[in-house]
Amino acid sequence: MCKRLQDQIAIVTGSSSGNGRAIALALSAAGATVVCADLDKKARKEGYEPDRDIDTDEVIRGQGGKALHVQIDVRRASDMENLVARTASEFGRLDIMVNNAGVSTGLHTIVEETEAQYDLTMAVNAKGVWLGCKYAINQMLKQKPLEATRARGKIVNVGSTAGLFGGEKLPAYCASKGAVVNLTRQLAVDFGPQRINVNAVCPGMIRTALTASEPEERYRAVQQGTPWPRIGTTQDVAQCVLFLVSPEPEWITGAALAVDGAWTAK
Repeated sequence: MCKRLQDQIAIVTGSSSGNGRAIALALSAAGATVVCADLDKKARKEGYEPDRDIDTDEVIRGQGGKALHVQIDVRRASDMENLVARTASEFGRLDIMVNNAGVSTGLHTIVEETEAQYDLTMAVNAKGVWLGCKYAINQMLKQKPLEATRARGKIVNVGSTAGLFGGEKLPAYCASKGAVVNLTRQLAVDFGPQRINVNAVCPGMIRTALTASEPEERYRAVQQGTPWPRIGTTQDVAQCVLFLVSPEPEWITGAALAVDGAWTAK
Protein backbone atom coordinates (compact mmCIF):
# COMPACT_ATOMS: atom_id res chain seq x y z
CA MET A 1 0.00 0.00 0.00
CA CYS A 2 1.39 3.40 -1.00
CA LYS A 3 1.91 5.74 1.93
CA ARG A 4 0.93 9.43 1.87
CA LEU A 5 4.52 10.68 1.60
CA GLN A 6 5.99 7.76 -0.33
CA ASP A 7 9.36 8.63 -1.95
CA GLN A 8 9.35 12.20 -0.62
CA ILE A 9 12.44 13.72 1.00
CA ALA A 10 12.11 15.72 4.21
CA ILE A 11 14.40 17.71 6.49
CA VAL A 12 13.45 18.26 10.13
CA THR A 13 15.61 20.59 12.22
CA GLY A 14 15.76 20.12 15.97
CA SER A 15 14.84 16.48 15.36
CA SER A 16 16.59 14.88 18.32
CA SER A 17 13.96 15.68 20.96
CA GLY A 18 10.43 16.88 21.59
CA ASN A 19 8.28 18.15 18.73
CA GLY A 20 11.07 17.67 16.19
CA ARG A 21 11.49 14.01 17.06
CA ALA A 22 7.75 13.39 16.91
CA ILE A 23 7.53 15.17 13.54
CA ALA A 24 10.43 13.19 12.08
CA LEU A 25 8.88 9.91 13.19
CA ALA A 26 5.46 10.86 11.81
CA LEU A 27 6.88 11.84 8.41
CA SER A 28 8.84 8.61 8.28
CA ALA A 29 5.78 6.53 9.17
CA ALA A 30 4.01 8.21 6.24
CA GLY A 31 6.76 7.05 3.86
CA ALA A 32 9.19 9.99 3.71
CA THR A 33 12.95 9.70 3.84
CA VAL A 34 13.93 11.96 6.73
CA VAL A 35 17.12 13.96 7.16
CA CYS A 36 17.37 14.48 10.91
CA ALA A 37 19.23 17.73 11.56
CA ASP A 38 20.28 18.90 15.01
CA LEU A 39 23.18 20.37 16.93
CA ASP A 40 23.30 17.29 19.17
CA LYS A 41 22.41 13.84 17.84
CA LYS A 42 21.39 12.64 21.28
CA ALA A 43 17.95 13.38 22.72
CA ARG A 44 17.96 15.74 25.68
CA LYS A 45 18.00 13.83 28.95
CA GLU A 46 15.34 16.05 30.50
CA GLY A 47 12.86 15.15 27.75
CA TYR A 48 9.87 12.85 28.02
CA GLU A 49 10.45 10.33 25.22
CA PRO A 50 10.51 6.78 26.68
CA ASP A 51 13.12 5.71 24.10
CA ARG A 52 15.28 8.85 24.26
CA ASP A 53 18.42 6.74 24.68
CA ILE A 54 18.04 5.83 20.98
CA ASP A 55 18.79 8.53 18.40
CA THR A 56 15.91 9.63 16.17
CA ASP A 57 17.51 8.42 12.94
CA GLU A 58 18.18 5.05 14.55
CA VAL A 59 14.56 4.77 15.69
CA ILE A 60 13.43 5.44 12.13
CA ARG A 61 15.72 2.82 10.65
CA GLY A 62 14.68 0.36 13.34
CA GLN A 63 11.10 0.81 12.17
CA GLY A 64 12.07 0.10 8.58
CA GLY A 65 12.31 3.70 7.42
CA LYS A 66 15.09 5.67 5.73
CA ALA A 67 16.93 8.37 7.69
CA LEU A 68 20.17 10.32 7.78
CA HIS A 69 21.55 12.49 10.57
CA VAL A 70 23.36 15.75 9.78
CA GLN A 71 24.86 17.84 12.56
CA ILE A 72 24.00 21.54 12.15
CA ASP A 73 23.80 24.81 13.98
CA VAL A 74 20.75 26.60 12.55
CA ARG A 75 22.37 29.96 13.35
CA ARG A 76 25.11 29.33 10.77
CA ALA A 77 24.31 30.04 7.12
CA SER A 78 27.00 27.63 5.92
CA ASP A 79 25.50 24.80 7.98
CA MET A 80 22.01 25.35 6.62
CA GLU A 81 23.19 25.76 3.04
CA ASN A 82 25.23 22.56 3.30
CA LEU A 83 22.32 20.70 4.89
CA VAL A 84 20.03 21.42 1.95
CA ALA A 85 22.79 20.85 -0.61
CA ARG A 86 23.72 17.49 0.90
CA THR A 87 20.08 16.42 0.99
CA ALA A 88 19.55 17.32 -2.66
CA SER A 89 22.82 15.70 -3.70
CA GLU A 90 22.12 12.46 -1.85
CA PHE A 91 18.41 12.09 -2.58
CA GLY A 92 17.83 14.18 -5.71
CA ARG A 93 15.44 16.80 -4.33
CA LEU A 94 13.88 18.33 -1.20
CA ASP A 95 10.12 18.02 -0.88
CA ILE A 96 9.51 18.96 2.77
CA MET A 97 11.34 21.39 5.04
CA VAL A 98 10.32 21.56 8.69
CA ASN A 99 12.04 24.39 10.55
CA ASN A 100 11.49 23.23 14.11
CA ALA A 101 14.69 23.98 16.05
CA GLY A 102 14.11 26.46 18.85
CA VAL A 103 15.27 27.64 22.26
CA SER A 104 13.80 29.32 25.31
CA THR A 105 15.76 31.03 28.08
CA GLY A 106 12.94 30.82 30.62
CA LEU A 107 10.55 33.31 32.18
CA HIS A 108 11.62 36.91 32.81
CA THR A 109 10.54 40.43 32.00
CA ILE A 110 12.43 42.55 29.50
CA VAL A 111 14.05 44.34 32.45
CA GLU A 112 15.55 41.06 33.65
CA GLU A 113 16.29 39.58 30.24
CA THR A 114 19.90 39.97 29.12
CA GLU A 115 21.11 41.01 25.71
CA ALA A 116 22.81 37.61 25.38
CA GLN A 117 19.49 35.84 26.04
CA TYR A 118 17.77 38.01 23.45
CA ASP A 119 20.50 37.42 20.86
CA LEU A 120 20.44 33.64 21.35
CA THR A 121 16.66 33.46 21.16
CA MET A 122 16.43 35.54 18.00
CA ALA A 123 19.39 33.79 16.35
CA VAL A 124 17.93 30.29 16.77
CA ASN A 125 14.19 30.91 16.60
CA ALA A 126 14.04 33.67 13.97
CA LYS A 127 17.28 33.62 11.99
CA GLY A 128 17.41 29.81 12.00
CA VAL A 129 13.98 29.64 10.40
CA TRP A 130 14.89 32.40 7.94
CA LEU A 131 17.99 30.48 6.86
CA GLY A 132 16.09 27.19 6.59
CA CYS A 133 13.47 28.82 4.39
CA LYS A 134 16.04 30.64 2.27
CA TYR A 135 18.01 27.56 1.27
CA ALA A 136 15.00 25.24 1.04
CA ILE A 137 13.20 27.63 -1.31
CA ASN A 138 16.33 28.06 -3.42
CA GLN A 139 16.42 24.28 -3.91
CA MET A 140 12.68 23.92 -4.44
CA LEU A 141 12.69 26.52 -7.21
CA LYS A 142 14.99 24.21 -9.19
CA GLN A 143 12.54 21.29 -8.98
CA LYS A 144 9.48 20.32 -10.94
CA PRO A 145 6.28 20.02 -8.90
CA LEU A 146 5.57 16.54 -7.59
CA GLU A 147 2.64 14.82 -9.27
CA ALA A 148 1.35 13.64 -5.87
CA THR A 149 1.16 17.08 -4.23
CA ARG A 150 1.35 19.39 -7.29
CA ALA A 151 3.85 21.43 -5.25
CA ARG A 152 7.53 22.14 -5.81
CA GLY A 153 7.95 21.81 -2.08
CA LYS A 154 6.27 22.33 1.27
CA ILE A 155 7.68 24.24 4.21
CA VAL A 156 6.33 24.14 7.75
CA ASN A 157 7.77 26.51 10.34
CA VAL A 158 7.20 25.63 13.99
CA GLY A 159 6.17 28.80 15.75
CA SER A 160 4.29 29.05 19.03
CA THR A 161 1.09 30.49 20.44
CA ALA A 162 3.56 32.98 21.96
CA GLY A 163 3.87 34.33 18.41
CA LEU A 164 0.12 34.97 18.31
CA PHE A 165 -0.37 36.76 21.64
CA GLY A 166 1.73 38.36 24.37
CA GLY A 167 2.87 35.52 26.60
CA GLU A 168 3.68 36.61 30.13
CA LYS A 169 7.42 37.08 30.83
CA LEU A 170 8.52 35.91 27.37
CA PRO A 171 9.71 39.10 25.59
CA ALA A 172 12.40 37.73 23.26
CA TYR A 173 10.59 34.42 22.78
CA CYS A 174 7.36 36.19 21.74
CA ALA A 175 9.33 38.48 19.41
CA SER A 176 11.10 35.54 17.78
CA LYS A 177 7.97 33.46 17.30
CA GLY A 178 6.03 36.47 16.02
CA ALA A 179 8.78 36.84 13.42
CA VAL A 180 8.33 33.20 12.41
CA VAL A 181 4.58 33.66 11.89
CA ASN A 182 4.90 36.79 9.75
CA LEU A 183 7.86 35.44 7.78
CA THR A 184 5.68 32.44 6.95
CA ARG A 185 2.93 34.69 5.62
CA GLN A 186 5.35 36.77 3.58
CA LEU A 187 7.02 33.78 1.93
CA ALA A 188 3.65 32.26 1.05
CA VAL A 189 2.84 35.44 -0.87
CA ASP A 190 6.14 35.55 -2.75
CA PHE A 191 6.36 31.87 -3.66
CA GLY A 192 2.75 30.76 -4.02
CA PRO A 193 2.96 31.40 -7.78
CA GLN A 194 5.87 28.93 -7.93
CA ARG A 195 3.80 26.29 -6.08
CA ILE A 196 5.75 26.34 -2.82
CA ASN A 197 3.52 26.02 0.24
CA VAL A 198 4.71 27.81 3.39
CA ASN A 199 2.74 27.34 6.62
CA ALA A 200 3.32 27.53 10.36
CA VAL A 201 2.10 25.48 13.29
CA CYS A 202 1.87 27.29 16.61
CA PRO A 203 1.85 24.86 19.55
CA GLY A 204 0.65 25.80 22.98
CA MET A 205 2.52 24.64 26.07
CA ILE A 206 3.53 20.99 25.69
CA ARG A 207 5.73 18.80 27.86
CA THR A 208 9.09 18.66 26.09
CA ALA A 209 12.71 19.13 27.09
CA LEU A 210 12.26 22.81 26.16
CA THR A 211 9.67 23.29 28.88
CA ALA A 212 10.97 20.73 31.39
CA SER A 213 12.19 23.45 33.75
CA GLU A 214 8.73 25.03 33.98
CA PRO A 215 7.16 24.70 37.45
CA GLU A 216 4.40 22.12 37.75
CA GLU A 217 1.88 24.77 38.77
CA ARG A 218 2.38 26.44 35.38
CA TYR A 219 1.39 23.22 33.59
CA ARG A 220 -1.67 22.97 35.83
CA ALA A 221 -2.64 26.56 35.12
CA VAL A 222 -2.33 26.01 31.37
CA GLN A 223 -4.42 22.87 31.52
CA GLN A 224 -7.09 24.57 33.61
CA GLY A 225 -7.21 27.48 31.18
CA THR A 226 -7.44 25.29 28.06
CA PRO A 227 -10.98 24.60 26.82
CA TRP A 228 -10.09 21.13 25.51
CA PRO A 229 -9.76 18.96 28.64
CA ARG A 230 -6.09 17.96 28.45
CA ILE A 231 -2.68 19.44 27.80
CA GLY A 232 -1.18 19.01 24.35
CA THR A 233 1.37 16.42 23.23
CA THR A 234 4.13 16.28 20.66
CA GLN A 235 1.90 13.94 18.65
CA ASP A 236 -0.68 16.71 18.30
CA VAL A 237 1.98 18.90 16.70
CA ALA A 238 3.38 16.11 14.52
CA GLN A 239 -0.03 15.22 13.09
CA CYS A 240 -0.69 18.85 12.15
CA VAL A 241 2.64 19.03 10.34
CA LEU A 242 1.86 15.75 8.59
CA PHE A 243 -1.46 17.17 7.41
CA LEU A 244 0.13 20.34 6.03
CA VAL A 245 2.78 18.47 4.02
CA SER A 246 0.36 15.84 2.69
CA PRO A 247 -1.14 16.02 -0.82
CA GLU A 248 -4.65 17.10 0.23
CA PRO A 249 -4.16 20.67 1.59
CA GLU A 250 -2.80 22.04 -1.69
CA TRP A 251 -4.51 25.42 -1.31
CA ILE A 252 -3.48 26.03 2.28
CA THR A 253 -0.50 28.36 2.40
CA GLY A 254 0.39 31.34 4.57
CA ALA A 255 -1.55 29.86 7.49
CA ALA A 256 -0.55 29.90 11.16
CA LEU A 257 -2.34 26.94 12.72
CA ALA A 258 -2.73 27.12 16.50
CA VAL A 259 -2.29 23.69 18.10
CA ASP A 260 -3.49 24.64 21.55
CA GLY A 261 -6.84 23.14 22.49
CA ALA A 262 -8.53 26.53 21.86
CA TRP A 263 -6.30 28.44 24.30
CA THR A 264 -5.93 31.36 21.84
CA ALA A 265 -9.60 31.17 20.81
CA LYS A 266 -10.75 32.54 24.16
